[in-house]
Order: sequence, then structure tokens, then C-alpha cells
Amino acid sequence: MYFFALPASLTKADKVTNTQEAAPRRQVTARPTKSPVRPQPLPTTASPAPLTPAPLTPAQAFDALYAFCAPALVRQTYLLCGRRELARESVERAFQLAWQRWPEVAVDRDPAGWVRATAYEYALSPWHRFRPRFRHPEPPPPDASDRALMDVLLTLPRPYRRTLLLYDGVGLDLPETAAETEASTPAAANRLLHAREAIAARLPELADPAALHRRLTEVASAERLRAAKPPTVRVGGERRAQFWARSAIAFTVAIIGATALTLRTAPTQYEAPVPPGEQVQGVPPRAAAGPLSNTQLNLRAKLRAQTAHGPERLLPEPR
Repeated sequence: MYFFALPASLTKADKVTNTQEAAPRRQVTARPTKSPVRPQPLPTTASPAPLTPAPLTPAQAFDALYAFCAPALVRQTYLLCGRRELARESVERAFQLAWQRWPEVAVDRDPAGWVRATAYEYALSPWHRFRPRFRHPEPPPPDASDRALMDVLLTLPRPYRRTLLLYDGVGLDLPETAAETEASTPAAANRLLHAREAIAARLPELADPAALHRRLTEVASAERLRAAKPPTVRVGGERRAQFWARSAIAFTVAIIGATALTLRTAPTQYEAPVPPGEQVQGVPPRAAAGPLSNTQLNLRAKLRAQTAHGPERLLPEPR
């Protein structure tokens, strides 16, 4: 290090703390040493921290899932049921149920698969045939080839149709298709083979799975099927949940009222039922009135004649 010389003496104006004049100081000479001066490190600028995106709210996450899945899911459901209105309704009901169970759906490893399975189950429900709005078929597709393919699809059994759509339409592998249709892998494979054979028997040009996949995509894309807006679906689901909650509360209150009324009006002691009548021995059974026999007629005439010639009766005399 380098030592620097200090001033020889302080001026009179400079005083120490005890108000005495400062004594003169000895001069010190600076002598260089052999140790080199260490260079000071240059000031470094702090690197900016990576920006982490803000977490999405449940409504934003739901809207993102709906915008990503709903348009394609409506077209898939149309191939499954053959009804445009039912396809839109199935997708809306599936997303409404997903919004009601959002804590469960949000942590699912495949939320899109959860919604798809729910929409397919609703679209394939056999109870829709009893609804007045779904008793009559909808207009078929305008193209003849599209109508032929839709006719073949709708003639397949529901499990076969669903397996074919998941494997050849959506593009799932065989284990995933079997898991979503709640079947074993061999059963799903047999359904897929039978469905392909049925389509190839009526439409030989679709015997190739690649050609079948392309035609399914074309038929689904040809229909103008639009899904509702995410806020509309969320609000509809909340209103439906409120309606069913209020209905359950009203039904519970009605049951409680009926139970209270029953307890109020019910008898408090046991009353034995009246036993049925028993026949007494020796008494002739009661018979219905009928015509008199000759013997009875003679007896009645005799009694009436004797009454007229009997003893005199006492009659009250008025006074």
C-alpha cells in the first residue's frame, strides 16, 4: 500500500475538542511497498428476474378450456348423434357440469377428455327419444356422400359409433379409447373392427382408415355448428345449479311438512280392529223375504179370523 504524508501542523483555527491548540505533528514520508494494488471489480448490473405469468382465475381458465375445446367438440358430437341442436346442447351441458365441478376438473390430467366423455354420454342418452323436440329427424346434410356416411354411422350401435369416432375421428389410441368407453382393450378393438366392416360394406371407398378419417373431418367441418359464448355457459350453469338447489330445498320442506302433519293427525293409541261376525249355533240363517207358501197363507188367514172374534178390547173414552 501507499502511505500519504499528512500536513505538518494544524492552523490555529483548527482546535481539538478540549479547546487547546493542536500540537505540531511530525511529518511522515510515504514509501512504496512491494504488494501490488488489487484492482477493484467493476460494478455489475443485476440481471432482470424472469417474469412469471400471473395465475389465471377459475373463470379465465374455464373460458380458455371452452374456447379451445368447444368448437371441435360440437362437430364431433354431431357425428355421434346426427342432430345439430342436440350436439350444441350436449356440449353446453357438459361444460356447465364442468363449471359446477371445476375444482375437480381443473386438477384432472385431461380436462378436455373429461368434458368430451360427459358430452358423449349426454348425446347418446336414450331418453332423448321421448322429448317432443327430438321426435322428428333433422334435415340431412346437403351433399349426397355426406348423407350416405351419416346414414351408415347412425345405423351402428352406440358403443361401436363412439369407439369409431374416438379412434378414427379424434385420433386416440386403443387403450385411451377403451378407457373412455369403459371397455377392455380387446372389446374396444372388436367394436372398432366391426364398425369399419359395416362402413366398408356400404361405402367401399372408405375401407382405408386414412380415407375414413378424412371423410369424418370433412362431414363435421361442412356443418355450420357454433358453440355459445363462455360467459353464457357459465351463467347458465350457475342458474341451473341454483334452480336444482332451490327445488331440493322445497322438496325437503314439503317432506318435513307432510311428516309433521302425519304425526299431528295420527292416533296415539292402538285400536284393535272389529273382528268379523261369527255364526251362532241353533239360529237359522237369515233368509230373504219371498212369496208365502200355502201353509203360511192358511195360517195368516186363520189368525186374522180369530182376531176379529176374540175378547173385547178396552178402548179409552173421551171425557
